[in-house]
Amino acid sequence: MGVFSVPIEVGNLGGGDMIGVSVVVDTGAIHTMLPESLLTQMRIQPMLERSFGFADGNEQTRGVGFCRIVWEGDEAVCPVIFGPEGKYLMGATTLEIFDLAVEPGEHRLVPRIHYERPY
Repeated sequence: MGVFSVPIEVGNLGGGDMIGVSVVVDTGAIHTMLPESLLTQMRIQPMLERSFGFADGNEQTRGVGFCRIVWEGDEAVCPVIFGPEGKYLMGATTLEIFDLAVEPGEHRLVPRIHYERPY
């Protein structure tokens, strides 16, 4: 499929300024992950802690909170993992919340098509 990035804006649930970042689309990641320092700067607090397995085989306990995410003008509340510096990933739950699919040949996000089921 290849790796590609998309621009998003991130903000606190309580309002205020949005911060633009570029995130790598990672369909193998459960949640979106942003650097803890960025989330702390925006006064986003972890609501719970969870253990996550990473591609390199390591397991880490990380905070999970909620933030506003804007992608191409649409805004939604999404879970976000408090990650290490330099980690900007858009995970599967954010793709689901925005009802997006990955178009692998074009390296882009597209609206998911819903087919009617006759039964």
